[in-house]
Amino acid sequence: MFLKNDRTRLKTILKNSTAAGLAVALLAGPVPAFVTPAFAEPVSVQAPQVPSFADVVEAVQPAVVSVRVQSNIQNTSARSESFGFGGRSFEDLPDELQRFFREFGMPGMPESRPDRSPRGERGEGRMRPTSQGSGFFISEDGYIVTNNHVIDDGQMFTIVMNDGTELDAKLVGKDSRTDLALLKVDDPQRKFTYVKFDEDTPVRVGDWVVAVGNPFGLGGTVTAGIISASGRDIGSGPYDDYIQIDAAVNRGNSGGPAFNLSGEVVGINTAIFSPSGGNVGIAFAIPASVATDVIAKLKETGTVSRGWLGVQIQPVTQDIADSLGLSEAQGALVVAPQAGSPGEKAGIREGDVVTAVNGEPVEDPRDLARRIAAFAPNTTVDVSLWRDGKSMEVKVDLGELPTEQAMAGTSEDTGVPATEQALAGLGLSVRPAEDGAGLSIVTVDPDSEAADKGLQTGEKITSVNNQEVSSAADVARVLDQAKKDGRTRALFQIQSENGSRFVALPVDQG
Repeated sequence: MFLKNDRTRLKTILKNSTAAGLAVALLAGPVPAFVTPAFAEPVSVQAPQVPSFADVVEAVQPAVVSVRVQSNIQNTSARSESFGFGGRSFEDLPDELQRFFREFGMPGMPESRPDRSPRGERGEGRMRPTSQGSGFFISEDGYIVTNNHVIDDGQMFTIVMNDGTELDAKLVGKDSRTDLALLKVDDPQRKFTYVKFDEDTPVRVGDWVVAVGNPFGLGGTVTAGIISASGRDIGSGPYDDYIQIDAAVNRGNSGGPAFNLSGEVVGINTAIFSPSGGNVGIAFAIPASVATDVIAKLKETGTVSRGWLGVQIQPVTQDIADSLGLSEAQGALVVAPQAGSPGEKAGIREGDVVTAVNGEPVEDPRDLARRIAAFAPNTTVDVSLWRDGKSMEVKVDLGELPTEQAMAGTSEDTGVPATEQALAGLGLSVRPAEDGAGLSIVTVDPDSEAADKGLQTGEKITSVNNQEVSSAADVARVLDQAKKDGRTRALFQIQSENGSRFVALPVDQG
């Protein structure tokens, strides 16, 4: 009879014997396939196939240049009086003070620049550096694309190539509305490396882009990213249609190209969004599809001529669409045709909605502006309108878009309140305007929808559903008719010191 300790000792002996026997067996013959040696191995990971941009950069970098601009700064000594320099010019200050003010700045001082003009005689007419940006060759004979805001107001232009060569350039033409400009270097002995626009392939969100430019005056710098969005409206003008990219773009990149992986230009870097002034991953580029046509016109004539309709417009919201009986919130609502404009001559009225041009639907005011601008001046187009609950067409002989357009007129002074009449259901108190045209708003209930839509005391109601009103009774009559027509909202035309606009308010005043 075994004791407990004897049993434990026996198990240990059997176990060790089994292990020893297995070891002998393994040493006596080949190592079985299921046994893995415990020797250390270096770590090896199969890397994903990420594209390299080196080939693209090597091919396109010689075509990208820095653009330095000089302007004629007038009356330097007179301006320095306001800086507190005792009548001396900025250049007469000791070098230490000049460096201090250029580094830290001072209100009214010339902006700090990476390049400084050589000292010279003081007085009017001196050329000084005023801006610096980027650009790129688009032809072997020296045409260069950049931004209008880079060269605007400049008189002398210097191109710095990738190898450091400096060449003088002249301005061929510029277009402030799309922020594009065209320069030309005249050097018959050279054939410049150039790039071309990709105007045929639509850009897609997620596509790779490579930005090349001159950030902070550092010279040719390359960054990469993707297209984050397209069709961006950043409020810079009526033709906004920007590509948004997340490649690092900073001050000095303006006018530089954004390339696809084939080395073709898909955009021209123009603006950044940044609270700090530096890159935060939000940059905007003019798409190649826009730039191609503008640059071709600048090269041909030095200017860009656009068709002109001559109407002030605003978006059609769902409330406005409901008030007008439109099935969709689409098109451009005419706030006011400009006096003597092609639109006014063709019979377009305030309150009309432009729904199509030559049969092509108009999405919104920006779409209408682009469509009209695409036509040459003196072109006759068919404009589809929505008026008084039905569709109609007018033919318009387009004019040429003026350099500066006058905005709608301002409202009349409201004067001293007269007998007040209330439209309590709308949250408004009104009185007839002193000039007899419309109703002056005397009070606005802060809890009303009218207040939510921005109506303010002192503004005027000039029409409701495109019918002129001069009393509260006129407004009530129009609202009653709208209610009978099955509409839930009515369109109020509001005149303020900032111009005219339309606001949709509920028909039911209860």
